[in-house]
Amino acid sequence: MTAAVVPPTCKLMDYGKFKYEQKKKSHGQKKNLTRRKEIKLRPKCEEHDFMVKVNKAKGFLEKGHKVLVTMVFRGRESMHLGLGKELLVRFAKTLEPTAKLEKEPTKEGRNKMDMILVGK
Repeated sequence: MTAAVVPPTCKLMDYGKFKYEQKKKSHGQKKNLTRRKEIKLRPKCEEHDFMVKVNKAKGFLEKGHKVLVTMVFRGRESMHLGLGKELLVRFAKTLEPTAKLEKEPTKEGRNKMDMILVGK
């Protein structure tokens, strides 16, 4: 013999409340996304200031964020792109134990150069 067929049932619910709860669940999932933090440098950055920026970037990387390191040139500093690129490469080498280079230092616009670091 076959089992008795149970008729389908439906549940009456508040549709507005259902949509609100779905939106709340999806909003909670977005919090786990990685964020990108930015650190700005200048070509004439002193050693102590440089190390402060390195330590700040290290903290961001340990928390799981990506770090966008931007070299800003003002006035005649834009004539010396090599100095800025050297400083960015030095920044990446200093953070080499905790970070890897996602995007090489490239010139963006007329007076800006940037690179992206990601934690290992």
